[in-house]
Amino acid sequence: MKYLSVLLVLLACNAAQKPAPKASPSVAATNTSSDTIVPPRYENGHLVKVVKTDAEWKAQLTEMEYYVLRKKGTERAFSGDLWNNHEKGIFICAGCGLPLFSSETKFESGTGWPSFYQPIKPEYIADQADHSYGMERDEVICARCGGHQGHVFADGPAPTGLRYCINSVSLNFVKQ
Repeated sequence: MKYLSVLLVLLACNAAQKPAPKASPSVAATNTSSDTIVPPRYENGHLVKVVKTDAEWKAQLTEMEYYVLRKKGTERAFSGDLWNNHEKGIFICAGCGLPLFSSETKFESGTGWPSFYQPIKPEYIADQADHSYGMERDEVICARCGGHQGHVFADGPAPTGLRYCINSVSLNFVKQ
């Protein structure tokens, strides 16, 4: 069943996006199982956002997921369960299930965090300037739920030259 779900999401991601039928504005239904792909829904051509209270996020996420996704924390290098994952599949947001990265774009960066050279779709990722700790970086966030994923750097491989350095705890993996 997971294979079918992954296939359907990949087909949907590659097809032309059409606005979804009318639904409640600005709040996407999100599932409670953190290892299930939740396909994107669009309204008026825009990705419908997941909006939850801080208490709802705390109830849904583990302590570490909450720290990283909602408080912009980071896990220690080489401590996550996905940095050394070499299986084929889809990496989804641990907060909302949006498919963010494919194993086809994952590469070994040597950093101790999962690294990708591009997202499944550029509009699934948002970035913003991060000036914390006296550094100039571009933070990567899930475009649907606003969960902190990691950072993107301009030292990756071809064809993009980018390295999306992502916390394992920010992602779940759906094996193909």
